[in-house]
Amino acid sequence: MPTRPQPSQLTRQATETFVILAAAGIVHELWRAELISPPAICWLVTVIALVKTAYFFVENLQHILLATSHEIPYHKFLALMGVNMTQITASFALDFFLLEAVATESFSGFAAGLAEPRILFDCFFYSLLNFTFFGFGDITPQSIPAKLVTLMEVTLAFFTVIFLLSDFISLKDSLRGKDRS
Repeated sequence: MPTRPQPSQLTRQATETFVILAAAGIVHELWRAELISPPAICWLVTVIALVKTAYFFVENLQHILLATSHEIPYHKFLALMGVNMTQITASFALDFFLLEAVATESFSGFAAGLAEPRILFDCFFYSLLNFTFFGFGDITPQSIPAKLVTLMEVTLAFFTVIFLLSDFISLKDSLRGKDRS
């Protein structure tokens, strides 16, 4: 019988999601209320993205160490990482949305006059392409903050996908000191 995630893990993921949405909402409202200039908002988004990148990097590392030390089955580890990757792509999509909403010169590839829901969808599309390394090129970062946030997502995706998911069994054995020769 499949086991459910521990309540503490569900609470943690729900809290992370809430914090991500709340941060994006607060930044969006600061911009709408014109309390902070658009360039300052762009740099605020960049700093928040840096903090999230560091957090998710450490969290991913904790997941791999926990999976190794507690003999977590691979399918459960993949499910946990799937939720984490969804949070990461959604979080960066919100960052891209904020950058584009605040400074329309942040990216090229968005058609002029798009409604916010369409821009948000395109940002999710762009984020998912970045995370999966497809990057078709129809949307490209133009401003320094947009390039930095894109770079953070791609770096985090590389770490997550390549190092954590590529060869989980070998990694488990190497962390335990076993030789698979």
